Amino acid sequence: MEQLKNAVQKHRDLILTAERHIWQNPETGYREVKTNAYLAKEFERLGYTLTYAEGITGFYTVIDTGREGPEVLVLGELDSVICPTHPEADKETGAAHSCGHHAQCAALLGLAAALKEPHVLDGLSGRIRLCAVPAEELLEIEYRKELRAKGTIKYFGGKPEFLRRGYFDGVDMAFMLHTGEDFAVTDGSIGCIAKNIIYKGRSAHAGGAPWEGVNALYATTCGINAANAVRETFKEEDVIRFHPIVTHGGDMVNAVPAEVRLESYVRGKTFDAIVNANKKLNRALTGAALSLGANVEIIDIPGYAPLVNDPGMMQLALDAMNAVMPEKDLKIKHTTSSGCTDMGDLSSIMPVVHPYAGGCTGTGHGADYRIADPDAAAVGSAQVQLAMLHLLLKDGAARAKQILADFTPLFASKDEYLAFLDTLNAEGERIIYGENSAEVKL
Repeated sequence: MEQLKNAVQKHRDLILTAERHIWQNPETGYREVKTNAYLAKEFERLGYTLTYAEGITGFYTVIDTGREGPEVLVLGELDSVICPTHPEADKETGAAHSCGHHAQCAALLGLAAALKEPHVLDGLSGRIRLCAVPAEELLEIEYRKELRAKGTIKYFGGKPEFLRRGYFDGVDMAFMLHTGEDFAVTDGSIGCIAKNIIYKGRSAHAGGAPWEGVNALYATTCGINAANAVRETFKEEDVIRFHPIVTHGGDMVNAVPAEVRLESYVRGKTFDAIVNANKKLNRALTGAALSLGANVEIIDIPGYAPLVNDPGMMQLALDAMNAVMPEKDLKIKHTTSSGCTDMGDLSSIMPVVHPYAGGCTGTGHGADYRIADPDAAAVGSAQVQLAMLHLLLKDGAARAKQILADFTPLFASKDEYLAFLDTLNAEGERIIYGENSAEVKL
């Protein structure tokens, strides 16, 4: 274990330089051009041959031990969030790495460097796929809709998009470490559907003749209140979350707002819970529009699957953490996060684990987020990931093979899973007005 830790420690300067560089150049999903170029250059300088994602950011490389065994995917996420109030946010875009993804990328680079060290691959079987993946944060929905309309992407998350493109074909299992306050292994997190909600009214002079208009903003506030009124029908065990934001609230103060736009998610612990809650919310949102004679267009888009960490992979991560940092004596925390990640999409078809490294302070996605201990967030993370690979792939990859034998996927194949995702798509106006009637489509 000391040899593995030293193989990473040798590249500490490379890792910490990358952590600072990417922190200082935050970019949101499918826009990570500078981050992608920087990481790719460093990987190629280490001697890796990369396969680049066509038309979008991201890349991967495959390391073959030369001995038969499963293929393990290790991921680092390229994108940032938007937090314009962060003191180190990009002044033009408001982007900031108050998600810690920059430290993941630095750790992935450190892992890549360590795997080039002499004898590190000795005794391992199978293949290792290192992947820098875009667009984990599900934001800028309108922009991603534009990319989808152009045919650039089909799915808004980087991992399901890479899955669709075949960039993960041949992979048997996957893991990554997300930056957190301390090293931890948990059960997983909830999933979501992404939503665009567009209330449509009719413009009129707000002072002179408001009775000639239909106020889309009032319909919106009624819709939000109606959605809030159904919250108590959500079961606590389903961990439902609905949190809309208004992205357009009208055009000028002296005109009745003709169109108001919202973005939101509907989050939940299972697909069944998400779909059920989404139906209730759509009914509430539509009823509000009907009550004021407005209309509402609701666009439902597959978000992320619930993340269910595989028990064998969870124990693997815990064993690796305790081997690298025995003084911590960590235990598995049987909790489910109410955040979402597209790592959940992979967990639907293969064994995965998404544990946490340490090193950050402040509020995730907030203005006070910082990396207080870059050695833990990036160097320690890389050391744990290298230990995980060794525990999985040593002894003829016995542990990896046992995890695969014990795993039962939620979906039998990526094609079956992606076909299910496509059933979650829905769009269109929800009310058809007749002369003396209205037809509602939920």
